[in-house]
Amino acid sequence: MPRRSQPDRAPNQVDVARAAGVSTQTVSRVISGNPNVRPETAQRVLAAVDAVGYRLHAAAASLASGRSRTLGVITISSAEYSTSAIVLGVEAVASEEGYAVTSAGVPHHSAPASFAGAFDRLERQGAEGIVILAPVGFLTEALGTRTERTPTVGHRQAGGVGTDVLVDQRAIARAATEHLLDLGHRTVWHVSGDEFWQESNARREEWETVLRERGVTPPPVIPGDWTPESGYRAGRTIAAIPDVTAVFVSSDEMAFGVIRALHEAGRMVPDDVSVVSVDDIALAAYAAPALTTVRQPFEEVGRAAATQVIDMIEKRESRPAPQLRAELIVRASTAPPPAPRA
Repeated sequence: MPRRSQPDRAPNQVDVARAAGVSTQTVSRVISGNPNVRPETAQRVLAAVDAVGYRLHAAAASLASGRSRTLGVITISSAEYSTSAIVLGVEAVASEEGYAVTSAGVPHHSAPASFAGAFDRLERQGAEGIVILAPVGFLTEALGTRTERTPTVGHRQAGGVGTDVLVDQRAIARAATEHLLDLGHRTVWHVSGDEFWQESNARREEWETVLRERGVTPPPVIPGDWTPESGYRAGRTIAAIPDVTAVFVSSDEMAFGVIRALHEAGRMVPDDVSVVSVDDIALAAYAAPALTTVRQPFEEVGRAAATQVIDMIEKRESRPAPQLRAELIVRASTAPPPAPRA
C-alpha cells in the first residue's frame, strides 16, 4: 500500500479511510478497539494507519476507547536507588505494552490516609492499574476495597495488597549473616533499616534467628534509616566497641557511611571489621574496599510487577506472582576475623 504524502498537514482519519477503502466510522471503531469489525477489515485499516503515517493523540485515543492505558505507581518519596531502579522496570514493561506511567509520592512515615489519598489521585488521573512500591505493614487496611475495583500489585512484602511480587528478605539476611559466621566471626552486629519498612523488620528477625541457630546471643541492634548519614552514625558506635569484627548493614548506602566512620576511627575494613550489606547498587563495586553485598533484582521486580498488573487489566490468564531471588556478591569488604591479640 503506497504511503501518501501530505506536506502541508498531518495525516488524519479521512486519509486512513481513503487508503483502506472504508468509512471514517470504521476507522474510528478500529482505532478505539471496537470488536464489531471484521478481522480482515481491521487489518486493512491498521495497515493504512502505518502507510499514511497517522498517529492518534493519546488523549483522543482515551476518549475514543474509554481507556487511558495508564499505570499508576505509588512510591515513598526518597532518593533511594532501589525505588528508581524498580520504576525503570515498570516503565520498560509499560512501554512495551503501550501503557504510560504516572506516579504519586507519599512522604516518609506517612499515615495510612496518605496512601489512600495517593491511590485516589492516581485513579482520578485515569490509572487502570496501580503498582505500590512501599512495603509497609498497614496498606491492606489503609486501602480498604480500593484494590478490588482497581487492579493492584505490590512488591517485596507490601502488606498483602493485590498480588505481591516478592524478594525473600529473610533469605537476604540469612545469606549475609551466614557468610560472616562461616568466615569465622564469633558474632555479627546489625545496622537495621527503618522499622517503618517490613523488609527491614524481616531482615532483622532473620539475622536474630541465624545467630540463635548457631548458639549466639544477638548483640543490640544499631538503628538506621537507609541514609548514608545514619550509617555513619552507626559506624561511629561500632568503632567504639573493640570486640566488633563483623557487621551486617541493611543497605549499601548505609554501609558507605559505616565504612567511612570506621576508617576515620582507624579500624580498617576488612582487616579489623568485615562489612556485608544489601542491594548491590552500582557504586558498591567501586567502594573502597569493594562492597560484599546481597544483590536485589530491582529492575526485574519492576518488570514483574508491571507484567502482573497489566495481565490483570487485560484479563489475561493469571500467572503466579514470581518469587525473585537475591544473590550474595562477595567482594573485598569481608574476610576472616583478625587474629586475637596476644
